[in-house]
Amino acid sequence: MIQGFLKPYCNNKKKGYGDTSMKRIGMLTSGGDCQSLNATMRGVVKGLQELVAGGVEIYGFENGYKGLIYGNYRKLSGKDFSGILTTGGTILGTSRQPFKQMRVPDENGLDKVEAMKSTYRYLKLDCLVILGGNGSQKTANLLREEGLNIVSLPKTIDNDLWGTDMTFGFQSAVDLATEAIDCIHTTAASHNRVFIVELMGHKVGWVTLHAGIAGGADIILIPEIPYDIRHVISALERRKEQGKGFSILAVAEGAISKEDSELSKKEYKEKLKNRVYPTVGYELAAQIEAMTDFEVRVTVPGHTQRGGQPCPFDRVISSRLGVKAAELIAAEDYGKMVSMKGYEITTTPLGEVAGKLKYVSPDSDIVKQAKHLGISFGD
Repeated sequence: MIQGFLKPYCNNKKKGYGDTSMKRIGMLTSGGDCQSLNATMRGVVKGLQELVAGGVEIYGFENGYKGLIYGNYRKLSGKDFSGILTTGGTILGTSRQPFKQMRVPDENGLDKVEAMKSTYRYLKLDCLVILGGNGSQKTANLLREEGLNIVSLPKTIDNDLWGTDMTFGFQSAVDLATEAIDCIHTTAASHNRVFIVELMGHKVGWVTLHAGIAGGADIILIPEIPYDIRHVISALERRKEQGKGFSILAVAEGAISKEDSELSKKEYKEKLKNRVYPTVGYELAAQIEAMTDFEVRVTVPGHTQRGGQPCPFDRVISSRLGVKAAELIAAEDYGKMVSMKGYEITTTPLGEVAGKLKYVSPDSDIVKQAKHLGISFGD
């Protein structure tokens, strides 16, 4: 256990916070990693140093909710948060703990929810700060309902959290996905090939939509707009008729055909289980080659979209979101997720966030404008 004590600047009266008692704060990062988790935690801690006159103790739980369940934590000092603004990933580690399994005892019969509450009380925490995406926010809300003081922060490269216009990690992922498309342009043009760049996004297409527009993709396929393979091929053939020797498709990993979108959830899962091709990108490539004389290649950037340094935009919003979380803690205003509306930092009640996804609307301005650029969505 790393011992440490965070010494605050004692200027809380100037900022309107009069609480001079010590604050004991727990912190965890849950779900998939992203580039600006560290930057956000740094923002929380630096904000607490400024705003809590009585000082703060920070307890970091290792590997997400798993650390809270099994009591794996470290007491952190200010040094732990120094120099991490530009470091990707998370210094606490993370893991996926499915929400639907939270009420199911572990292999030894341990009640996970009671175990998390017990750890929180053992450490006499004043608040638990949770950085995570959709499933993590559902568990955060569950703990709020169980009586714990919770402040959460919107982490996901998918940008699919309800109640916020932007999540940290999204823009960094878009930058990397766009770079992947940019790099494909020269080889696609040199060989007169059709290239499929398969990007992250199981249920929503925000990353693919933004990267596709930014990278100059000719076709964008996302889960929210089921595609017709005939329309995809028509778009490719139109480009060929216009004398354009290559085409680029930005395809979300969760892209779905119109035919498959009409299946029940159970039927579609069964079909995926028996799919001949590893991913939708390879399936599309096989269909295009079988129906045309195009030469098709597939590129999957994969987890590189989560890696590396956070982009400057993410560093800024992560710092702002983190400080807002500190303000909530200093004011003892719990049960909320820090969020962005436009470019303003605000809050949304956790109960309104949990269990909801923010999808790309097929009728949204950004989709309409992409179509006016000549981009096909295969519909």
